[in-house]
Amino acid sequence: MLTARKLTKVYQSGGRPLTVLKEVSLEVEPGGFLAVIGPSGCGKTTLLGLLAGLDVPTSGSVEIDGRDLGVLTEDARARLRGEKVGFVFQTFQLIATLTAQENVQVPLELQGHGGTGARGHGEESPADRARELLERVGLRGREHHYPAQLSGGEQQRVAIARAFANRPRILFADEPTGNLDHANGGMVISLLEELNRESGTTLVLVTHDPALACRARRTIRLLDGAVVDDTGRAA
Repeated sequence: MLTARKLTKVYQSGGRPLTVLKEVSLEVEPGGFLAVIGPSGCGKTTLLGLLAGLDVPTSGSVEIDGRDLGVLTEDARARLRGEKVGFVFQTFQLIATLTAQENVQVPLELQGHGGTGARGHGEESPADRARELLERVGLRGREHHYPAQLSGGEQQRVAIARAFANRPRILFADEPTGNLDHANGGMVISLLEELNRESGTTLVLVTHDPALACRARRTIRLLDGAVVDDTGRAA
């Protein structure tokens, strides 16, 4: 489902090159659950952005479901993300002027499924899909609340529902429990596991949370931009 070969990322800092990632290679099979761990500044978030096609490497390659991101234009990468990729940000990234339901509908509308239109060809409408997902994440009755009216845990659950709106083949999450208390963090972990198990979505997470890392079936540890430990199997 995901293959990275010798990913290297170099930035210019003060006129000098700063190597953030050093020839990182990995494979994740369909339905896999990978956690990327390591100290702050080791390159975890940079790696996640490269794997998701949000950034481009200085050298090396990334393939998602057999598609080489390096040969795609920026627009083509965006279309691929819309079709196959979900992303959960640590800071939620919800649109403040939209309700929970409207936030979840955004990916569907961007993919051309229409607003709240009627079902076609046996498919549920974006509104139906959004309500179904919000109920799955325990937010029934909160569909018409705005982000400012929701707790941090509720906002993160809206973000997860949004990430699953287009039924992605692979979901990337950057510190999905980083801003949550223990109870809400545990709920988010269980929810991600459930969606991984039931839908077969491949999960790739960056985390400092030991409770989340130990639930992954595979763990990669980064240090100074390089893989120093790879525990478990890809699937």
